Amino acid sequence: MDTEFENRPARPSILKRVLAGLVLILAVVVAFKLLIGMVMAVFWLIVTVAVVVAILWALKTIFW
Repeated sequence: MDTEFENRPARPSILKRVLAGLVLILAVVVAFKLLIGMVMAVFWLIVTVAVVVAILWALKTIFW
């Protein structure tokens, strides 16, 4: 006679669950830092293009 309790796998120890939680938190932090890094890279790329366009416009206005 099998009961539901006997068929259920044993739960991981509290230490394994804490370690898994820490790994999950670390992965989220790294992913967040990567996301922020990508957003900042796009931002600085846009700023650089805007500066180049501004310099070209100023040179055109002054010399042409």
